[in-house]
Amino acid sequence: MRRKLAAGNWKMNGTKSALDQVEALMELHPSPSVDILICPPATLVAQMSDRAADHSLSIGGQDVHFNASGAHTGEISAQMLEDAGATHVIVGHSERRTDQAEDDALISAKSSAAIAQGMTAVICIGETLADRDAGRTLAVLSDQLTQSIPNTATGLNTVIAYEPVWAIGTGKIPTIDQIAEAHAHIRNHLTAAFDSGADMRILYGGSVKGSNAAEIFAIQDVDGALVGGASLKAADFSAIISALEAA
Repeated sequence: MRRKLAAGNWKMNGTKSALDQVEALMELHPSPSVDILICPPATLVAQMSDRAADHSLSIGGQDVHFNASGAHTGEISAQMLEDAGATHVIVGHSERRTDQAEDDALISAKSSAAIAQGMTAVICIGETLADRDAGRTLAVLSDQLTQSIPNTATGLNTVIAYEPVWAIGTGKIPTIDQIAEAHAHIRNHLTAAFDSGADMRILYGGSVKGSNAAEIFAIQDVDGALVGGASLKAADFSAIISALEAA
């Protein structure tokens, strides 16, 4: 049975003072019945990992290089992330696909590097508004799944995060039927492509907050959420975690 996961992506937010929010979150959820992951900026990974050493909270990176080491100024390897205390890493977030022009092949290579290091890759996929308006949502998801997931992926080392690009940080939420259709399609693809595809967790992301979390988590094959802005404050993220625990 897939264990639920609430993952927070802090993006380019947070300095040392923000570590107090992690302390507060752990106090609010001392023994959570779901998995909790926070992916802070790389500058906070080691310190956050130290703070969470006696808690089940997992810490992750927001990106990783596909090489183990070398002349790659400003990059960070899977070994470096793991050494800092990270157990997970987000790959292929739509902001990187757009801003850094990352393609599926690169995302697959990064995911493979993370998995080879013993980490869990949180692979992001999702359609743009133009894709949805053109009726191409499911085709886009199939292409991204086929090309972004390495053949070393299993239910233990890979999480899929479905984030419709047009819903990220906009306050726009797909309908329940739209989310259900996308997650069912992703599940069918995973089970057809991987022996452990039924065990891979699928998260929903895109303006998830405490007020809509319960409705989203009631959808079949929604195994949790990848949360952006609402994960920055302990109280806001706690409401989402509580909704997931109750689902």
